[in-house]
Amino acid sequence: MPAQPSDLTLRPARPDDESFLLELRKATMTEHLTRAGEPIDDDAHRARLLHRYDAAQVICIDGAPAGLLKAHRNEDEWFVVQVQITPALQGRGIGERALRTILRAAAAEALPVRLQVLKGNPAKRLYDRLGFEIVGEDEAQFHMRLAARAPAESEAERMSDKD
Repeated sequence: MPAQPSDLTLRPARPDDESFLLELRKATMTEHLTRAGEPIDDDAHRARLLHRYDAAQVICIDGAPAGLLKAHRNEDEWFVVQVQITPALQGRGIGERALRTILRAAAAEALPVRLQVLKGNPAKRLYDRLGFEIVGEDEAQFHMRLAARAPAESEAERMSDKD
């Protein structure tokens, strides 16, 4: 496995990030959307990118944009909308590290986390490994949920992450 990048930061997405994030979406999602029979034209990609743009964070490695994490919280749960990593940087644990920021926030508040993943998307393996379970599905996607964890459980998990 390639070396894990050291400096991962998240920052709110700005309007000037849209072109990078649109190209990122096309590069990471077109194959999966095509297989699922979903639209892949620029308008469809742009609409999905702009959905909940207020919750979008650019994942940066050593200060350079490397991906997208879009997640939001309501009073009952967290919902992960999108996680996308530049293809050249995939497989290095970047998506997992970014996603764990949401999992820690959810655990601190003892809230569950939900997401949806297209069937056939290899990201499902990551979600399985993190403990998400399938709670439903439709023709194109699995609906997954990570149950709320007590803050003590998340502290033990954080300690094991450092090993």
